[in-house]
Amino acid sequence: MHEKTEAMLPAVAQVLDAPERLGVLQAAVPDMSIPDGDFDGLAGLAASLFDAPVALITLVDHEWQWFKASVGTAETRLHVRESFCVHTIAEGDGAFVVLDASRHPAFRQRRAVAGPPSVRFYAGAPIILDGQAIGTVAVVDVAPRFEISVKQQGELQRIAGVAASLFKLKDETRRRALKEAALSREEQRLAMALDAANVGSWLWDIRAGTVSGNGAMMRMFGLPPERTVGAKAIFSAIHPDDRMPTFSKLRQAMAANEEYDGMFRIGTNGRWLLGRGRVHDRDSKGAPLSFLGMTIDVSEQQASVNRTRLLLKELNHRVKNTLAMLQSLARQTLRQTSDPAEFMTAFAGRLQAISEAHGLLSDYEWGTIHLSELISKQLLPYVSDYSQQIELHKDEILLGPDQAVGLGLVLHELATNAVKYGALSLPTGKIVLTARRLIEDGESVLHLTWTEVGGPPIREPRRRGFGSILIERSLDKIIGSSVKVEYLPAGVTALIRLPL
Repeated sequence: MHEKTEAMLPAVAQVLDAPERLGVLQAAVPDMSIPDGDFDGLAGLAASLFDAPVALITLVDHEWQWFKASVGTAETRLHVRESFCVHTIAEGDGAFVVLDASRHPAFRQRRAVAGPPSVRFYAGAPIILDGQAIGTVAVVDVAPRFEISVKQQGELQRIAGVAASLFKLKDETRRRALKEAALSREEQRLAMALDAANVGSWLWDIRAGTVSGNGAMMRMFGLPPERTVGAKAIFSAIHPDDRMPTFSKLRQAMAANEEYDGMFRIGTNGRWLLGRGRVHDRDSKGAPLSFLGMTIDVSEQQASVNRTRLLLKELNHRVKNTLAMLQSLARQTLRQTSDPAEFMTAFAGRLQAISEAHGLLSDYEWGTIHLSELISKQLLPYVSDYSQQIELHKDEILLGPDQAVGLGLVLHELATNAVKYGALSLPTGKIVLTARRLIEDGESVLHLTWTEVGGPPIREPRRRGFGSILIERSLDKIIGSSVKVEYLPAGVTALIRLPL
């Protein structure tokens, strides 16, 4: 025994510091410095087996021997320089026994041997995990022994084997707990993310007839916050017109083992929901047991689709009206001149007037536009200094599509005439516009006055041109509207009446 021990001594440090051994130790028992009562029984069993006052269950790293359980000592660790167990670790298999340490050349100078408590007897067996000796089961006595039986050594090794199994079991339990905790945290994060994003998640237990859903799901269906409700309550919440189509789609997806994808309304609030999901598991005969899915509130998207559909319908109507107007404008303009260049100039200007009005209406999705914006769009091309040449006194007035297009043409024709013959033909001239909203017979009416000042003297034309006719007829589509143009010597004045 002594000779074998002497031969092992140079290899002890190398074994202790082996990365493979330390890796297994640290991975399996990260809390090696903390005593563990689960090993107390094994320490007691070892002490009884050898009738020893001290027994230890230890783990040994490159610097310290840690006592996970002990009998007969209050110490919790020992430096490897003073340790008998490092030799057990270095030997790696079988039991390591020192019958009388005071006579052993490797141990007799140790502090615990030469002085108190005067250790004499030691027997240890390695705890082997994944092929690496990570610790020991050891017994210690202050009285020397003359011999120990092979049976005792075998029993000590079996205790070490049980300790290794217990370490492995506790490591697997710890790892499983960490995975479960990580999974639980991930599930919580996912649940919080789904709820924050207002995404409903649900599991339909088909046989039990229940649906388990998150808070977002219950809110969407207008149901109490209970996480599990009857499937009947879910289907009853769907709008009556969408209930059977939705149920049929679900049944079809189950039968074909395909993904369900459908949109439906909630009866109580009219919200549009998009549902997606598929069968989660089936029984041995292939019958569906549960259906897993998600639901998203798409009410805003659906409203946008409906709004776009209405806008396209309105645009189609407007385009037809505009094309009819353009045909009339082209014919009337062509009647007034046989000169192609003059025709193109006049017709292009009228097209531009319609285009400006359409552009504004398009910006506001063919709703209403402000009168001041329409005036600015139509008159800016005809003045060099808008703030000096256009004086506007107005109430806040909104115009619909027909009103904007018709009034835009009127303003264009008035501005064109003003540039050719009226106030805008001189740098000193300007246009004064007064717009007032009045209530007549309970209805709102716009009274707009166009007054030219600072221009050349005006004489009433001997015959009415197409421009004059266009001014008077551009608002014909709007019942109750009228345009009256007066050619006063000081300048043209136009009086426009337009129901709002």
